Amino acid sequence: MNNTSTVAHLEQLVHELLQEVGEDPNREGLHRTPARVARMYSFLTKGYKEDPSAVVNGAIFEEKYNEMVIVKDIDFFSLCEHHLVPFFGKCHIAYIPNGRIIGLSKLPRLVEVFARRLQVQERLTQEIAETIFRTLEPQGVGVVMEARHLCMMMRGVEKQNSVATTSAMLGTFRNDQKTRMEFLTLIRRGLEV
Repeated sequence: MNNTSTVAHLEQLVHELLQEVGEDPNREGLHRTPARVARMYSFLTKGYKEDPSAVVNGAIFEEKYNEMVIVKDIDFFSLCEHHLVPFFGKCHIAYIPNGRIIGLSKLPRLVEVFARRLQVQERLTQEIAETIFRTLEPQGVGVVMEARHLCMMMRGVEKQNSVATTSAMLGTFRNDQKTRMEFLTLIRRGLEV
């Protein structure tokens, strides 16, 4: 299906969903809702159509720098694959170069590619780490994600203040406790810029 037919099909499904929950999709407030929801889901799942290697787009540079590089507090939004409701939070990424660095803006872009798919936080964290590790071939990669899940806040256990934290540590971040602790300490400390 092309994008136009996909959106049209989603629109039809939302129209049917509104009817199934007891609403009149033709009433004034809902008349354009199927089209809006179809466009929203197309946007929120655009990561399926994006290639992580195309996002990196050759922004890898030879550099002798061999200390930790951290980009923290990357905002992200995703959809829980179990309930199709949002989860959102912050992603923190670190890597130790092995002769090559990546353009800093590419790290948030990689987060976006994987977050804009139906996800579980655990897989999202791992996919980001593995892609950076495979693409850059650094000494190590660490990714920590902290998120609030509306599936836990609005339904089920209804715990509004719960935060889920996941991590993926590869290479030296997995094998060297000192490196891992340095990363975790630096992302928790508010550094003044």
